[in-house]
Amino acid sequence: MDFLAQYGLFFLQTMTVVVAVILVIAVSSKMSGGDEAKGIIKVTDLSKKIAEQKKYVSAIVETALTNDQPSFLERLKNRLKKKSPKKSTAERAGQKLAVVLEFKGDMKASQVNGLREEVSAILLMDPIPHLVVLKLTSPGGLVHTYGLASSQLARLRDAGVESVACVDTVAASGGYMMAVCADRIVAAPFAVLGSIGVVAQIPNIYRFLKNRDVDIELHTAGANKRTLTLLGENTPEGRKKFKEDLEQTHDLFKAWIAERRPDLDLEAVADGSIFYGTDALTKGLCDQIATSDDVLMTLNEDHHLIALKWHEKKSLAARLSRDASAAITDQVDAYINRSTQDYTRL
Repeated sequence: MDFLAQYGLFFLQTMTVVVAVILVIAVSSKMSGGDEAKGIIKVTDLSKKIAEQKKYVSAIVETALTNDQPSFLERLKNRLKKKSPKKSTAERAGQKLAVVLEFKGDMKASQVNGLREEVSAILLMDPIPHLVVLKLTSPGGLVHTYGLASSQLARLRDAGVESVACVDTVAASGGYMMAVCADRIVAAPFAVLGSIGVVAQIPNIYRFLKNRDVDIELHTAGANKRTLTLLGENTPEGRKKFKEDLEQTHDLFKAWIAERRPDLDLEAVADGSIFYGTDALTKGLCDQIATSDDVLMTLNEDHHLIALKWHEKKSLAARLSRDASAAITDQVDAYINRSTQDYTRL
């Protein structure tokens, strides 16, 4: 018993210290304004990275083919020490600037805030870049978030900035809605495109609860405030209205695509079907078959490539709370993605 008492006292003392530390961190973070969303755009010189990679590979090949006495590593070091000729100011000034963005979409299009900051940064550049390359990967998700992401890309087109969407794996449904905002769509041979449709589903456990004498009361102000419900009894009128909402969303989806790709035969592809790269090309869903690597290597011949990426800075308290709930959130999101969703999805 004495051991348990000592152990309990030690546990309470430890918890007291932990709680005190967390409170101090939270208070200091609040006083310093740490809850405000802040971030920074990081710029990567892709042309420089490609040049360095080319120099390194060339050095390895040349060194391996040389039969001089110094060791392989010594010869490689000597080769890498040789500076490659730098381009003159006139040559650099004559190059066109191409900006590379990357968007990896999930159900909620979580990177949309970063995309907003990146697009805004591009439009504030002086001069504005000649071309924007978007490396896009997304199977689609919620209508409102992917609608916002597409609207961000539309800002580039409205400003007269040429853009190319590169799809290496998938740009379906909401992802394809983003892709059509670009002037050209380049897809890998087996990339998945299309899925121009809308889906929504919600479970209903009304009969399960009724059989166990559980009553559910649902009160609304407005006939269409709630169409389908999880707990209550669904009505034919509610199902009809829910279906009408889906059709309306589908019509808006098709109108968005028709405005940006007028030559596309929507009646042939807007039934929710998916198409792989080569087949998508024949259907008019994309303009070229190639990987994003091919596109960037080709552009690097007469463009200077830079990549922009928004990195959000979070306070220590926010990071602690995020880490504490990350596992639970990930499990919930995974379940939602696999099964039911109370929101309409593209």
